[in-house]
Amino acid sequence: MTILDEIVENKKKELEVMKSLNPLKELIGAKHFSRDTISLKGSLLDKNKNGIIAEFKRRSPSKGIINEKASVVEVTRGYSVMGASAISVLTDNKFFGGSSGDLLAAREVNDLPLLRKEFIISEYQVIESKALGADAILLIAALLNIEAIVSMAKLAHSLQLEVLLEIHGEDELVKINKNIDIIGINNRNLKTFEVDTETSLKLINRIPSEFLKISESGISSLSVIKDLKEAGFQGFLIGERFMSSEDPVREFSSFVNDISKDHVKD
Repeated sequence: MTILDEIVENKKKELEVMKSLNPLKELIGAKHFSRDTISLKGSLLDKNKNGIIAEFKRRSPSKGIINEKASVVEVTRGYSVMGASAISVLTDNKFFGGSSGDLLAAREVNDLPLLRKEFIISEYQVIESKALGADAILLIAALLNIEAIVSMAKLAHSLQLEVLLEIHGEDELVKINKNIDIIGINNRNLKTFEVDTETSLKLINRIPSEFLKISESGISSLSVIKDLKEAGFQGFLIGERFMSSEDPVREFSSFVNDISKDHVKD
């Protein structure tokens, strides 16, 4: 059994508990359910922004503890103030140390688009994402068949949520469809958790031009950003690069300043 298999099996058990504790009626009546969402796609396409989706993540199956001392309020608010285009929040608890509370807390202090980073396998989680204050959801191609992706994407759109479809290899390209807003190429192999940014460079030309494209994982230097931009990527999801620092906000600010200087130089 791979790590991904373990995560999915655990998620199924969690879902049974969550559906009992928070039935759909309560989700629909939640504070954020009726709020107007903010476009992740629009923010990434804004030429006055840097295209970075800065992620809050406490730990991962491959790295273990990354940063368990950081405050989700302080870090995400800092990301926002220092110029992030959007913020990603991990809500899986067992494997990533996140929670629904993290997303709610980030929503209270940010007016940027929030991406809920979660292993979504049920339409319940799509509705839950809106109730938690998300503006966009992640659907992972490796977990879902094309019918489930289409169905969940349509549901997300009915709730004003945008959809980021994450792919990892050529075999998942067939799952791209018109109901998706953004395609993310994850450089991390979800079976081995090894990272290689060449994955993005190899797959980008196989994605139809009408889709906005972002690269995820393993983006740790300006040279990688430059290569990805030149290849056609319009956004970059970066987490460990900042969260592994004692001061993620300072690390993010320094990274963004370096990008700005490099841009001026060009």
